[in-house]
Formats: sequence, structure tokens, C-alpha cells
Amino acid sequence: MNLFNEIAAEYRSNKVRKEDNAFHCWYRFVLSYPPHLVKHYLEKFNIDQDSIVLDPFSGTGTTLVESKLNKFNSIGIEANPIARFATKTKLDWDINTNELIDTALDIANRLDKKLEQIGIDDKSPNDDNSNIIGLRTLPEASQKILLKNSISPVTLHKSILLIEEIKKLKNERVRDHLLLAGLKTIISDVSNLRFGPEVGLGRIKLDASIIDPWIANVHLTYKDISSLPIPLNDIESEVFLGDARVANQYLTPNSIAAVITSPPYPNEKDYSRTTRLENVLVGLVTNMQELRGVKKTFVRSNTRSVYKEDSDHLYVKDFNSIQSIAREIEKRRIEQNKTSGFEKMYSKVTLQYFGGMARHLSNLRNSLVPGAKLAYVVGDQASYLRVMIRTGQLLAEIAESLGYRVVDLELFRTRFATRSKEELREEVLLLEYMGE
Repeated sequence: MNLFNEIAAEYRSNKVRKEDNAFHCWYRFVLSYPPHLVKHYLEKFNIDQDSIVLDPFSGTGTTLVESKLNKFNSIGIEANPIARFATKTKLDWDINTNELIDTALDIANRLDKKLEQIGIDDKSPNDDNSNIIGLRTLPEASQKILLKNSISPVTLHKSILLIEEIKKLKNERVRDHLLLAGLKTIISDVSNLRFGPEVGLGRIKLDASIIDPWIANVHLTYKDISSLPIPLNDIESEVFLGDARVANQYLTPNSIAAVITSPPYPNEKDYSRTTRLENVLVGLVTNMQELRGVKKTFVRSNTRSVYKEDSDHLYVKDFNSIQSIAREIEKRRIEQNKTSGFEKMYSKVTLQYFGGMARHLSNLRNSLVPGAKLAYVVGDQASYLRVMIRTGQLLAEIAESLGYRVVDLELFRTRFATRSKEELREEVLLLEYMGE
């Protein structure tokens, strides 16, 4: 591989570089884009240092954290409550790190003693713990939200006790950092979940150590904050729990100079599934009704998140390119005699997705300064009965109709779709908004 190809491969990689691990790795979606991509566009946009950077689909905060590290003020909007909590915590670096470690060690000692009282040795996991009496569990309504067997009874007991001990703390900043480290530990070291592009079950762990991995993650937080070369607490970062389709409700008019984001793709992935265990354990989502309320604030990207009252499709009723894709999906469904409820929703979710993105881009305009630069990381899809959806091209068409200038559609990377046997493009749609 020549030097050009090596550089191109590194730039287009979705992996976090080793030098970018600090802060970003405290908690991260498996489908997040890499920090170096954000840094690239912060440099390319050449915006003033006092500008505000927006991520309207902020996820676990890649854009906001990288903006802060590069001394830009930033604002995020995120519909998933646990992702918003993670981002808010990852942006808080004004903390007494010695207190953080001391408090974590105290909790570890208390937790160890509580586990010993019912015969659990956390340092020596035992898969034959089925006879232990007195294990804590979740309420039935919360349990129904979770992927079955996502966490085993003994490790669930440990997780509940750890979170309860952390929640007793009065220092909110220390509490949130310890809680985020706990959630990362539970998902990565304790649960049975595995993450591909989809969330599923991996090897079933009947028991796993929780205290030592948690302390290691707390120490990682301690090390990252302690190693900051200069204080960055004067850089303002804020993240709202909200719906990106009405982004203007959270933003000051004419305030945003740059947008760097990756919205959902129309890919039949239920983005709420990847974080259900964390949402339930912390108590941010406790039953199906609350989960449905959260999903209603998402851009519709899968058939499990379309509701009768949805009307985003009206925003793209005059786009023949999008309407023809929906008609082709429905035609193939009928030809293949696909009759299930969710298969009948394929064409509808396509219209709802692009309508939701049109609504977002329309409502965002009032918050942008003239000349604002925007970067949207999006991907082509062929999941709906193998009808190709060129997401970037279609969003570019929508944006242009709303007064944005389409600057470019840059290739980020390609990925091989095993079902359709095609190379699908992930691209960065670059826009500029010149104002009314």
C-alpha cells in the first residue's frame, strides 16, 4: 500500500485512533463516527474560535467533546436520555479527581462487603451461582424492555447494587462520572450484549467481576482529566434532551456557525435497542410507554418506530425521487408477497425518514448564521427489499430546495452489504447556508 492509500485508509477509518481515546472512550456508541473526522471538518470549515458548533444528533458526544478539545463552544441535541447523560458527563472536566478516586474506592469496599454477605466473591466469578438467595432484580415492566438474557441474574444484582451506591452521593459531578464509568463497565464487562452493526447476545456470562473493571474505568476518567495540558472549563458546551426535527426550539436565532453530525440512516435499525439496558438500570426509561415516548422524538429510520399520527411524510410529498423509491419498495413487497405488518411499513418509513430530515433542515435555518458550514455523515442503504436508497444524494436534493448550497458529497468510507452483495457508500454531505 502506497503512502496515499495509507493516509486515505486512516482518514476513512471509523475506528478511534489511539491518540483520540481520551474522553471519547468513556462511553461510546458502536456506530459513532471517529473524533478525527470531526477535527478534520473543524479545520476545513475555518470558523472563528468564538463560533458555536452544533450537533443536532449528538449521540454520545463525539462532536461536542472534540469541539471542546479544540476550544470551540458547542451545543448538542439528543433524543435518547442515556446518550444525553453520557455526553453531558463527558463534557464536565471541572472535577476534583482525587475526590473521584477516593469516593470510588469507598464504594468498592462497601459493595464488596455487601456481595460477601450473600456469598458472592466478586474477584472470583463463579458460574455456579444459581443457588444464591436474595438476588436483586428489575421490576417486571422494566425487564420487558430489555433484550432477553442481556444480563444474567448475578451480574444484574451486582449492577443494581453498584448503581444504588453511586446514586447515594451528594456531589452530583462525582456521582455522574462514577455512574458513567459504571454503565460502561456493565455493558462492556458484565452484560451478555455484543455489538456488531446490530445489538445482540454474545457469550452468556453467568457471573463476571464488576468492581475491578469499574475502578479501572474510573481511573481512566481520572487520568484523562488530570492530563489536560491547559484548563478548558471556560469553553461552553451544552446538550439538550430533545427532538432534532425541531432544533430551532433549543437554539438562539443566528447563532450556529457550523454543524457536524451523523443522523440516523434509513437502515431498519432501532437505535433505542443499543442503550436499553443502561436506560433501564439508571431509571431513565422504566416501561414500554416511556420507551415509546422516547422513540417518538427520533427521526423515523425503522418500521418499529412509525406511529399512526406521524406526518413527516408531508415534507417530501413533492419530491418525485423519494416518492418513486417508496413506490418501488411497495411494488417489490407485493411482488414477493410480503404481508407482515412491519413489511407493509417499509415504504412508509422511507417517506417518514426523509420527511423528518427535511423538517429538521427546514427548522434549523433560523438558527444558522449566514455562511454557516454543515457536514452530515450519512450512508446509502439497500435494506428495504433491496431497493437502493442513496441517502446522501436525496438529502442533498432536499437541502438545495430549502436554500442550502450543496458544496460536496465526499466519500467517507465504503462498507460491504452481505445481503445485497454491494459496496455501500458512507458519505459526508457538505452544505453551506447563505441566509434568507
